[in-house]
Amino acid sequence: MNNIWQRLKRLPWQELSLVSLIATLTVAASEVMLILSLRNSFLILKPLNMLFSSPVFGVLIPIGVAVGMGALAVYLLEWWQKKWLLNNSSLWALVLCLFIGLLLKSLFPLLNLLVTASRASLISLAIGVFWKGRPYWRR
Repeated sequence: MNNIWQRLKRLPWQELSLVSLIATLTVAASEVMLILSLRNSFLILKPLNMLFSSPVFGVLIPIGVAVGMGALAVYLLEWWQKKWLLNNSSLWALVLCLFIGLLLKSLFPLLNLLVTASRASLISLAIGVFWKGRPYWRR
C-alpha cells in the first residue's frame, strides 16, 4: 500500500493540472465564442439549433468534444514537456485532472453547451487521452 502512495506522490501533478486547465479553458473559450456567434448571427442559429437538438448529433457532439479535449491535453503535454513525463500512470492522472476541470467548468451555468461533467464525458476523455497517448502506454 505504501508503494501506491509513493507512486501517486511522484506524479507530476502541477504540470498535469496546468495542462488540464489550458485544455478546459480552450473548450470554455470555444463555448463562449459559439454562444456569442449564436447571439450575433442569425444565419447559423437555425442550423446549429437543429444540429444540437437532433438525437444523434446531440449525443455525438459532447462525446467528440471530450475526446478532442483529451487528445489536446496529451498533445500539449508532448509539446510542453519531455517524453519521460508521459507513461500509463501519468495518462490516468491526466484523465483525472481533466475530469476535475470539467467538474469546475460545469459550475458556471453559461458554459455548458458543448460538454459537461458526466460518465460519458469521463469515458470520452479517457478515450481521447489514451488514443493520442498510445505510444506511452508501456512506459
